[in-house]
Amino acid sequence: MPRRRTDSSSGTAELLNTLGDLTGRILDRIKVQQARVELAAALQRQVLAAELPVLPYLHVAGRYAPARDGLDIGGDWYDGFLMPDGSVGFVIGDVQGHDVEAAALMGQVRTCLRAVATATTDPAEVLRRTNDLLVAMDYGLFVTCSFLRFDPVTSELADARAGHIPAVWAMADGCCDIVLNDGGLPLGIQAGESYPSTRRPLTGVGAFVLLTDGVVEGPSYPIDQGLEQVAGLVNGACRTDPDELAAQVIKVADLTGHSDDAAVLVLRYGGLRDEWCSGGSQEQRQDER
Repeated sequence: MPRRRTDSSSGTAELLNTLGDLTGRILDRIKVQQARVELAAALQRQVLAAELPVLPYLHVAGRYAPARDGLDIGGDWYDGFLMPDGSVGFVIGDVQGHDVEAAALMGQVRTCLRAVATATTDPAEVLRRTNDLLVAMDYGLFVTCSFLRFDPVTSELADARAGHIPAVWAMADGCCDIVLNDGGLPLGIQAGESYPSTRRPLTGVGAFVLLTDGVVEGPSYPIDQGLEQVAGLVNGACRTDPDELAAQVIKVADLTGHSDDAAVLVLRYGGLRDEWCSGGSQEQRQDER
């Protein structure tokens, strides 16, 4: 009985058509992902472009580093701004996720915090009201952050945490602490959450360093080890220019494997009021502005 021959040319054409269709779909998805990454990066740049307050008695600097693979972008930010009562607000935070949704929410949380701070400058109350707003809006994402209030008259720093990692506080006398104050849940999870606040005088010379977990935690690098690494670095450099110190601290992310984006905010205080009033040159004063 004769064997029936198949049409190999039609089968090959069908296979090529299928491969072409799959290739087109893959390219379309790549273009969409590239557009999402570019949009997230643009939102991130817009938020981080805001200038930090320039004060004669408190020098501030921030750094941001995107994730190494270029796709995990959009969740971390820092901010600083003058508040109605003359005090200064500082915040560092991390939105759940690493995509355009996280970047968009980051911008909205930043706006919420600034808006709430026009009604109250107490860090605990700022976080409480912002949390209730986010829960009511039901984004489905949560946000960790720390909010600080610096009073330039009393040199008092008050802070509250919403599920965020601890800060590092070092003084020129050799004392250095990982600040393990009580905090509340991340923002956006549960309405009515309370956020304990802590007040501390910034006397002498020192640096208060805020971080996101991308700086101190990696796939095989525990967060405790990362915090100790930062503490050792800050303890030996709390008199350093804050820009230089922030640049040094952000490099710790390279030790962790840096799978997440990372942000650092440095508040350097002490001895600066005298430098502004009587010490330093005209160039130094111009640099401070």
